Amino acid sequence: MPDPSSDNLNEQLNTAKQVQPENVGALTRAQLTPEAATAPQGHDVPGHDHQGHDHGDEPEADHAGHSLDSGELDLASEAVADDHDHGPAGANPYLVPALSFALLVAGIALDYYKVGFFTGPVRLAWYGLAFVLVGWKVIKAAVLSIPSGNVFNEFLLMSLATLGAFAIGEYPEGVAVMLFYTVGELFQDAAVNRAKRSIRALLEIQATEVTVLRGGRSLVLDPKVVQVGDVLEIRPGEKVALDGTLNTAPASFNTAALTGESAPQTKQPGEAVLAGMINQESLVQVTVTAAFKDTKLSKILAMVQDAVGRKAKTQQFITHFAKVYTPIVVALAVLLIVVPYFVVDGYVFRDWLYRALVFLVISCPCALVISIPLGYFGGIGAASKAGILFKGSNFLDVLREIDTVVMDKTGTLTQGVFAVQQVQPVAGTEPAQLLRLVGALETKSTHPIAKAVVTHVGTAATGVPVENVEEIAGHGLRGNVAGRDVLAGNTKLLTKFSVAYPPEVDQVADSIVVAAIDGKYAGYLTVADAPKEDAARAIQELKADGITKLVMLSGDKDSITQRVAKELGLEEAHGGLLPEDKARYVQQYLSEGRKLAFVGDGVNDAPVVALADVGIAMGGLGSDATIETADVVIQTDHPSKIATARRIARATHRVVWQNIWLAFGVKAVVLILGAGGLATMWEAVFADVGVALLAILNAVRIQRMKF
Repeated sequence: MPDPSSDNLNEQLNTAKQVQPENVGALTRAQLTPEAATAPQGHDVPGHDHQGHDHGDEPEADHAGHSLDSGELDLASEAVADDHDHGPAGANPYLVPALSFALLVAGIALDYYKVGFFTGPVRLAWYGLAFVLVGWKVIKAAVLSIPSGNVFNEFLLMSLATLGAFAIGEYPEGVAVMLFYTVGELFQDAAVNRAKRSIRALLEIQATEVTVLRGGRSLVLDPKVVQVGDVLEIRPGEKVALDGTLNTAPASFNTAALTGESAPQTKQPGEAVLAGMINQESLVQVTVTAAFKDTKLSKILAMVQDAVGRKAKTQQFITHFAKVYTPIVVALAVLLIVVPYFVVDGYVFRDWLYRALVFLVISCPCALVISIPLGYFGGIGAASKAGILFKGSNFLDVLREIDTVVMDKTGTLTQGVFAVQQVQPVAGTEPAQLLRLVGALETKSTHPIAKAVVTHVGTAATGVPVENVEEIAGHGLRGNVAGRDVLAGNTKLLTKFSVAYPPEVDQVADSIVVAAIDGKYAGYLTVADAPKEDAARAIQELKADGITKLVMLSGDKDSITQRVAKELGLEEAHGGLLPEDKARYVQQYLSEGRKLAFVGDGVNDAPVVALADVGIAMGGLGSDATIETADVVIQTDHPSKIATARRIARATHRVVWQNIWLAFGVKAVVLILGAGGLATMWEAVFADVGVALLAILNAVRIQRMKF
């Protein structure tokens, strides 16, 4: 929300921070697909109505004073911990309100006991000090907002009501209104900062240090200070933090996040190694070619900053409602003073002015314009705790409405790494024997498929003697294992050594390791990408959650795709697809009137993510392009988080509407009582600040829910 103490209030009221296009998006639309290059910018696809996808509108300041614009979530700066200036640096923001409260309570006690000195100027000065402590920033904000044309805001309503109360001698009421308003602001700050901290904690799981070689020394540095031309040292299992080129011997990298394919890539010296790849084997060195500001972390930070600018429909409605509602109630307050003069016998100006001031306090829409954005903040914060990043509050609403989920296979529902799926020995050969001999031989290879076999075999191959190993490029291994001549590789290896094998072996869809023992075919192992542990549960939860259509689309072989689909309980799956094929399927589902979410991770998924009502990216190892195109990012790469995100979206929707009905209901009752002279300024304080505090507490409750 705007900071009343800021000297550039008008700029705050009218300008929301925007992420510049040049800072976001690893790929242009033309680089994704030809169709995307000619499609409208953003998510606006012909024939496809995007409720909630409002990426182009600049966030408006909703004033009645509370904007909660994108500046409220400036996580790229250390200043995010406290956007509001509540006093000197390090000062307790509750100190000044506490002092004002003490003066108010003491003044009320002095009034009650009719202490002799507490009259006239002394009484005015006492309450005046209590008022100024908490009210001067609000009055200043009301004055500074006038030149921009933003006259009818919450600051003006509060200023008119409290100064009017002082004008008619109702000092305690005037102080109470401003004091409890300030306390409400502090509650809001605490709630917003809680949401910020949750989101910031999510982002901090990204790499925070890299090993850099400089002057013959190995330095551990923050990636932000690494320069183009520096040399990184990357250990096996570590993620590449910055883009660069490989300096050392050929090395294998897991590139599933960038290519959508489960098979690792072997990079040669001088070839590009991109941020997000994972070093599979030996220690490597990479020369940096891109600064930290161009990496995934910086771009996600920028997207989080931009997130709150994308308002939900409910939030947009309240924004526009407040702008119309506020001047109307000001006009009604004026009429409440003027009209009775002509129609009421014994008209007393002071009485009707007091009623009008009560009316103004009650009419402040702060319970709505604070608690509704805060409700969405709470939802975004709760999601971040669960490892889910919503890029805008509007996507909470849209995700709640979807009825169709379309998912990629590799890296989304599967692990994106090789694992042994099947062991098929020939008759007369025990599976354990085949695994023992092949596993022992494969320990002499650094190939990812060989590592998958060794991992599967485990300790069974430990201590088995292996001699005279020969690695035949593009074929496999030959060696003497426990005194027996063993071949392990692809079918070309068996052909090379004239070993006959059944023709059906050539029809196996998965990657395959065939074996021969002492010159005879001994069987094969299939090596494939295994489903994630929670993939089947994710499908079950989505079905139970009301998703009527679940589809898997994959660029992998159709036979593999169908096998995985059957294993996970999916009724519809399509394999062997190019990115444009996936886009065609999604367009078909959208043309049927479905509300669709697409879940993917590779750069090849980015065009389809852009087409969906809600694009969901796997962010742990997902490609930059897909993460930036997506509306929701699952940082933990668990597909079961999709159902969790839906539960959070529904809870947020419930809380937001609870706040709306609470605010409208209480205000309607007290407004009528105030106009009839049956409600005092104290009831007005409850109707305004009290309801706002209740709504804030209700909104904060989202972050305490278990999902």
